[in-house]
Amino acid sequence: MKNKNKTINTWGTKLFASLLLASFFLTSCEEEKIIDLAPFNSISETAAFTTPALIDLSVTGMYNGAAIGAYNGPATGTSGRGYIFGAAFVQQGDNRGEDALNLATFYQLTYTGTYDPTTANNTYYWADGYRLINRTNIVIEGVENAAKTGVITQAIADDYIGQAKFFRAITHNELLIFYAKPFQDNNGANLGVPYREIPNNTQVNIDLSMAQGRNTVAECYTKILKDLNDAEALLFPKSARAATARIDRISKEAAIAYKTRVYLQMRNWNKVIDEGVKLNGLYSMTANPDTPFASNLSNTESIFSLSHSAVNNAGVNAALANMYHPPLPATSNGRGLVAISPIIWRNPSWLSDDKRRAEGVMVVTGTTAYFPNTKFTKKYKDGANKTDAAPVIRYAEVALNMAEAYARNSDVVNGLARLNSVRDRSLATPLTQSYKASNFATNVDLLRAILSERRIEFIMEGRRWGDISRLQNDPIFPISGVPAKVANGGFSSAATALTAYALGTPYTGALSVNTIAYDNFKFLWPIPQLEVDSNPTLKAQQNPGY
Repeated sequence: MKNKNKTINTWGTKLFASLLLASFFLTSCEEEKIIDLAPFNSISETAAFTTPALIDLSVTGMYNGAAIGAYNGPATGTSGRGYIFGAAFVQQGDNRGEDALNLATFYQLTYTGTYDPTTANNTYYWADGYRLINRTNIVIEGVENAAKTGVITQAIADDYIGQAKFFRAITHNELLIFYAKPFQDNNGANLGVPYREIPNNTQVNIDLSMAQGRNTVAECYTKILKDLNDAEALLFPKSARAATARIDRISKEAAIAYKTRVYLQMRNWNKVIDEGVKLNGLYSMTANPDTPFASNLSNTESIFSLSHSAVNNAGVNAALANMYHPPLPATSNGRGLVAISPIIWRNPSWLSDDKRRAEGVMVVTGTTAYFPNTKFTKKYKDGANKTDAAPVIRYAEVALNMAEAYARNSDVVNGLARLNSVRDRSLATPLTQSYKASNFATNVDLLRAILSERRIEFIMEGRRWGDISRLQNDPIFPISGVPAKVANGGFSSAATALTAYALGTPYTGALSVNTIAYDNFKFLWPIPQLEVDSNPTLKAQQNPGY
């Protein structure tokens, strides 16, 4: 189905020895949950936290698990496909929305909403998500014990625990938006996902986990925010990290930034702003919108990204550049499986001379050899070595989260300033094209512009599904279910594609993938069949309709 593999460039030499410790693992071969109580590389868990070097490897193993996953096997560059944060969350988040265009079979079930409990994408999203969560719980327990016995200092232990709690929080949050209704539906009283906080490294704990049901959505958010608040208190700031670790290692600032996303999902506008202002002066938008991708581990805007190396990546079946870039030129190794949809390409808010349309820089147009006239992203550059980092959160998102919160609070001045801080650097002539207060009669008009800007700025970064989910039944700009999409497989001819992407008016062509209504059970992913077959607690709590 898809995904990515990777690790952290700074820690690349360590990743081959990283510890893939005891975890829930759903296999495609056995209809049972396998609890692997032996580490992947045969280093016992009891030894894993006995020296500072081994502890650092254990922590690094979380990053490896987050970036690669274990699709149909152990987490290696030959089997992992990027679940859950290396590529999968980008690809699945895009293909669940209408601003991507699926051209092949890899993402067809996601794109068309024809998944079921056995579909690989939702199976491994869940399996590798909980595998990563279990790693975080093992690290937390092991590091706490190591600090108590003096193996490492409390300060180092706190930073490691902060990194683990951050991963635990964002993984549960990611699962929540795919498997559960948004917070505003029933004020969070609907079923969410099981929030796992103990390591499955003993039979007692395994039994407890198997008996644990789904927390409510509200309970999940309470726990997510507690983990992120703890992480903020425990983590080193980015200034304490060196070189690429300021971006590819979790920092205090990453926890703060991610809270703006969580509070936006909860519609707590004041808290979005409170968290966002903590980052004032610590990050800035790059002068060129391509810089966070061309220099993805060395720029002023990226807050946290998962890096990859030539020897540790998701391969051609998952790496972002391979999936999203067409095979042009021949050295790109692109497969061009997902393109930019004309729905967003022709959005009137995306000006024709916007730098984010720059051909050969941020966009590649298919030629007669491959999907002629179809538009592809070039945010991900390295199809040959697959070293593109997966952007988990950028400062541009923090700014637009804050812009929306200000606009919803009727603060046009601050909302406009945050919107322009993102948009202006992409304009050909900011002096005349920048938004002014006179462009917006009310805060509602400003909000419309902010929501459009999110779709443009984060195209092909996986952010669309999160917005679709949280905007269901929005009182101002509601989205109703999963929006209709351009036909799966693209356009029948070069001429048809040329017409479909012609700028000047909004896209009004055929939408052959129908809307999935919010009350249709397909709006949510099912808990995987392998999980419900082995877990009677969750079997009784399967999403309705599956």
